[in-house]
Amino acid sequence: MNNKQRPIGVFDSGVGGLTNVRALMERLPMENIVYFGDTARVPYGVKSRSTIESFTAQIVDFLLQNDVKALVIACNTIAAVAGQKVRTMAGNMPVLDVITAGAEAALNTTQTNYIGVIATSTTVNSNAYARAIHSCNADTRVQSQAAPLLVPLVEEGWLDHEVTRLTVREYLKPLLAEDIDTLVLGCTHYPLLKPLIRREAPGIALVDSAITTAEATARALAEADLLNTDNPAPDYRFYVSDIPLRFRTIGERFLGRSMEQIEMVSLG
Repeated sequence: MNNKQRPIGVFDSGVGGLTNVRALMERLPMENIVYFGDTARVPYGVKSRSTIESFTAQIVDFLLQNDVKALVIACNTIAAVAGQKVRTMAGNMPVLDVITAGAEAALNTTQTNYIGVIATSTTVNSNAYARAIHSCNADTRVQSQAAPLLVPLVEEGWLDHEVTRLTVREYLKPLLAEDIDTLVLGCTHYPLLKPLIRREAPGIALVDSAITTAEATARALAEADLLNTDNPAPDYRFYVSDIPLRFRTIGERFLGRSMEQIEMVSLG
């Protein structure tokens, strides 16, 4: 297999990263993709830094054994606390992550330099988005809000439910009070709530880091001369550490298509 034909490795703590796979399939339709979701140990958003780092190292090892040519950290929590660890393990391979891409997109989108972020508690506590944004523009005001209840609501499929609407409204209150003009959806589950969030926050630009990460991946592969340009039937493989009840249903909702090859692999 030549370098260009090797797959892109995408990973997440669970199913949410499939929103990234979907964006990659649309942006780079010729690329082979290997996905790993740590469904046995999800959620990561409430775990300690050292636990997240050791789980992440196991996942990266697994993907490197699958001969990937690039890594996409589709999990905001992993990107926030273990991004450096992943880059060290990957050597000179392109490593993309949702936080860097999301921060860049937010800066390109905002007109007023008032940016809001909704994310899991660990991502918010890590301050990773604010750091990434401030490293490019110190004058930006970043207001972050943990929104932990949204993940289970999305997995329940309550994308347009009254309970979800009221929860979103509650989480957005402090951000809207700060006059933000741009909102970063800082968790892989949140893009599924875009229509609902748009109604609750009209006039606010939403940054979906899945789309911006796919764009960044395309750029990085082109720069490294690794783009696959001749692959009419790409191979998509999905590995998970557990196949919980409803995994396929939830996964296909995130992916927007059926999942053919799902395999279970236990790590660690």
